[in-house]
Amino acid sequence: MLISISRYFAIALGILTPLGETIRRWHTWRENPPAFFDDYIIGAFLLFGAWRVGKDAPSGRPFLAAAWAFMCGMAYVSFFGQLEDNRLGIADPAPISSGAVAAIKGVGLAIGVICLIFSLWSASDVERTKRTHNPPERQ
Repeated sequence: MLISISRYFAIALGILTPLGETIRRWHTWRENPPAFFDDYIIGAFLLFGAWRVGKDAPSGRPFLAAAWAFMCGMAYVSFFGQLEDNRLGIADPAPISSGAVAAIKGVGLAIGVICLIFSLWSASDVERTKRTHNPPERQ
């Protein structure tokens, strides 16, 4: 089921995103704390959505979709901001190249968009299945 794939990626990115940001900005986080802590918020939202889906997929689905939507919005700004910084020659604080950071952010954004689609697509499948198997009663 697509929601399970979305949930597993939420768990993985919910852990890896704050971990990666900690490694990336460990020595520079005091210069711009919001740029550091936004990834912790993304991780918390993704883990909460995954937890809710794990408890009950139909009621947890909106939480996971909202978490992915939030992540996509943040990743969009981060990815295209990174591309602009690369174009301007601004070095990234990460211990890897700025190009590698941009690639990681691009892959993360792509995963986020795909998992958002999976979480929403599954919701429409559930509704279609309910209508097919439970037609409205006739008066």
